[in-house]
Amino acid sequence: MSFFKNPFDPNTRLGMRCACGQHNSQAEHDQQLAVQQMEERAVENAVMHALFPDDNLRRNFLRAVGSGTAMAAIGSLFPLAAAKEAFAQSNGPLEKQKLKVGFIPITCATPIIMAQPLGFYAKQGLDVEVVKTAGWAVVRDKALAKEYDAAHMLSPMPLAISMGVGSNAIPWTMPAVENINGQAITLAMKHKDKRNPKDWKGFKFAVPFDYSMHNYLLRYYLAEAGLDPDRDVQIRSVPPPEMVANMRADNIDGFLAPDPVNQRAVYDGVGFIHILSKEIWSGHPCCAFAASKEFVTQNPNSYKALLKAVLDATAYARKAENRKEIAAAIAPTNYLNQPLTVVEQVLTGTYADGLGVIKKDPQRIDFDPFPYQSFAIWILTQMKRWGQIKGDVDYNKIAKDVFLATDATRLMKEVGMQPPASLDKKFSVMGKPFDPKKPEEYLNSFAISRTKG
Repeated sequence: MSFFKNPFDPNTRLGMRCACGQHNSQAEHDQQLAVQQMEERAVENAVMHALFPDDNLRRNFLRAVGSGTAMAAIGSLFPLAAAKEAFAQSNGPLEKQKLKVGFIPITCATPIIMAQPLGFYAKQGLDVEVVKTAGWAVVRDKALAKEYDAAHMLSPMPLAISMGVGSNAIPWTMPAVENINGQAITLAMKHKDKRNPKDWKGFKFAVPFDYSMHNYLLRYYLAEAGLDPDRDVQIRSVPPPEMVANMRADNIDGFLAPDPVNQRAVYDGVGFIHILSKEIWSGHPCCAFAASKEFVTQNPNSYKALLKAVLDATAYARKAENRKEIAAAIAPTNYLNQPLTVVEQVLTGTYADGLGVIKKDPQRIDFDPFPYQSFAIWILTQMKRWGQIKGDVDYNKIAKDVFLATDATRLMKEVGMQPPASLDKKFSVMGKPFDPKKPEEYLNSFAISRTKG
């Protein structure tokens, strides 16, 4: 029996939920409850047989005290509840033990990368090869071609792939956010006296991919300053490993990039950090752990083990006291290929800004894996705002199908993390609150938008 239900089942009815709110219908709730009760009875029977291997003795005991009293008495001596939980969480055999997971060499991929050298994959019985990849288009294409079993992706990418935006429509899933924050706008040193974005007309900017938080956050920031990102500046996609070289060659004036790209520009003396992305939206998602619906449904046990390893690594990465150890693990050539001091500055939040100031911000990058559906809905509004998708959008359905909050909730508990009570999270972008229940109203509130010409 698969641990996970298929979130893409066409027979699943949306909007009609059970009383507990965790299932799509009361019938599904009742079915799951029945399965759970059967499992619990199996555990109870196993315990009884272990304590009373003689059939006659066991029957006489149950006849004398009753089954309810018997289990209560045993439960006072034996961790029955723990045994039931362990049984419920137990895995079947791994469908695939050897897996390939693609990643881009940036700190956003920290949990996916560190899980290999620090043993989080091995802990789940997996032999995972993490494969360094040049750019996001390559990651997407190799994942679509099934060369990767799963991949480090930008949060908007599974949404775009599922909708057939920029590629063939293939159902994709995002069960975990890799990082929150962790990006910055970096400008070339020649622009150190142009800190007001109103002065950036004619600038050439780089972002890592069209379907990226970097693209949407940069566009948002520019538009709030009165600049049309399609008409007043140029924005081009550049793979993160090539961004600093392009700034050094004067091909671009700045970028909104993932780290350690920003810090490497400072380290090399070619740029300065203008603003951290958390100053645009504090706690925004960036990168993600993603896999195809096909992999999730055909390899449920391997998928569970892989996701659990990533979540476990994420829990470890959240702790500030582990950040220097992690930096040392992921800085080497086969992973980030960056000087250790560059990676440490990013992960610890004590960093040089390139203008002679040492800054301290422990939240420069953080790791919160929960895939809030409100995050997905906001991303969809920006995709529509800038003309990447058109027409009517079923925001809630797409968010639910792609951002697998239920899977994250269950497995976060297993690795000792506390999942949130709600699938949505309230937030503001540059002071403007976002209501996921009113996406079209939010979209129509912007003065600069491709929906308005």
